[in-house]
Amino acid sequence: MENEEIKNDEITFENRIPLEELKSAVENVKTQLSHIIIGQERFIDLLIIGLLADGHVLIEGVPGVAKTITAKLFAKTLKTGFSRIQFTPDLMPSDVLGTSVLNAKTSDFEFKPGPVFSNIVLIDEINRAPAKTQAALFEVMEERQITIDGKQHSMPPPFMVIATQNPIDQEGTYALPEAQLDRFLFKINVDYPAMEEEVRILQTHHDRQGAAPQNEVEAVLDPEKLRVLRSQIQGVRVEKKLLTYIAEIVSKTRNHPHLYLGASPRASIAVMNASKAVAAVDGRDFVIPEDIKKVLEPVLGHRIILSPEREMEGSTTASAIDMITHSVEIPR
Repeated sequence: MENEEIKNDEITFENRIPLEELKSAVENVKTQLSHIIIGQERFIDLLIIGLLADGHVLIEGVPGVAKTITAKLFAKTLKTGFSRIQFTPDLMPSDVLGTSVLNAKTSDFEFKPGPVFSNIVLIDEINRAPAKTQAALFEVMEERQITIDGKQHSMPPPFMVIATQNPIDQEGTYALPEAQLDRFLFKINVDYPAMEEEVRILQTHHDRQGAAPQNEVEAVLDPEKLRVLRSQIQGVRVEKKLLTYIAEIVSKTRNHPHLYLGASPRASIAVMNASKAVAAVDGRDFVIPEDIKKVLEPVLGHRIILSPEREMEGSTTASAIDMITHSVEIPR
């Protein structure tokens, strides 16, 4: 078998792609975040995978579970620009994208970029703004550019949107349309910490004695290194039988009796790209079925809609995804 060596009666694989630097970069980011963030390992892992896969992330959880602070500290581990936008009911699209203003000296209109022109953009409470402001993000999230007055303005790479929303409070909120949800690579549901983790949270807050948590996190990954790491992930191998496995799972969401809306081909691409990043972080230059399984729920969960009958019965999208996954034969 290609790249296979036999040592001490065990089979080891020699990667075609050098992934040591990638693993080191991931560990450095996790180490910095562990200074402040207690637990939430899956949350942090998916944030890193989302960054490496060049995708956007939607974070959902009740108030107080460290959604915003984790996103801010994650951005601080990167030597890139950071912008935070607080979405409110009176926010206008121009408040996010920018606008053209008249220069009195030249009598010409000049474009003044909005806060979305950054590298890591944190949108807090994304469902607080009305539909027209939410729709302003459609182009920039998909094409990394905006069009104002017929002129295109490109985003500086890397560009990643991290958005938060509260699933409980419905007053004064506007549900994100399916077209916008589809532009997020992952939707991460953040739960309450375990009791042991909450004790550690209290201890670290007590030990800091009021010191700002941002001061304990350093930037460890620059844009050029991130570009190299992303190019390495693009080279991770995915066998055709695994591409068929992904396509079959996504296809079954479109005609499953428990689902009203299935996932699009964009979801299939998202599963593939995310599983390649998972494989690379695990030190492999090839994807295995377990990599695909790890990302199915965060990739598909916000892209499918349960039928009204199943929703009334208390079913969840996670259970539907699990049911579909078990119905598809795992390639070997």
